[in-house]
Amino acid sequence: IAFAMGGLKAALASAADMCDRQVMLLVNPNTNRGLPGDLVRQNGGETGLHHGFKAMSITSSALTAEALKATMPAASFSRSTESHNQDKVSMGTIAARDAERVCTLTERVAAIHLLAAAQACDIRSTVRVRPLLSKTLQNIRSVSDPVTFDRPLDEDIERMCVGIRYTDFFRMKP
Repeated sequence: IAFAMGGLKAALASAADMCDRQVMLLVNPNTNRGLPGDLVRQNGGETGLHHGFKAMSITSSALTAEALKATMPAASFSRSTESHNQDKVSMGTIAARDAERVCTLTERVAAIHLLAAAQACDIRSTVRVRPLLSKTLQNIRSVSDPVTFDRPLDEDIERMCVGIRYTDFFRMKP
């Protein structure tokens, strides 16, 4: 169990890392192919500072770093116990708890990634030419409105996590 959970942690943290890097590419005006920095849309000449997805990008990076840090295999810490009656302890329970934590972190990074991608699609306004992508965007928008002004997005992340975890959110029906 410990070895399986170690492999699962590594795979999940790698997925979180890929999602985080894609969020970074989306918010960076030097790499996002013409999207505004931090995916901020200016509304009708409105002035002032708007942070858009800047905090989401920072959050994604922090969650990913925590997931990557947790990938140390628990089996490496096996100790002899019970007066050497048990020479090697599997560490399976600890590894499973660690894997659950990495799964939770990765789920949140994936949610942020999906929200950022949806924001980019809304800004580009060309998603309607791709019916399956349009349907996915519609599903995302059923749990999170586009970011048109700075607002807390923690509840949006949680709603996305529920969509990922408990529904066939991305199932494409003909």
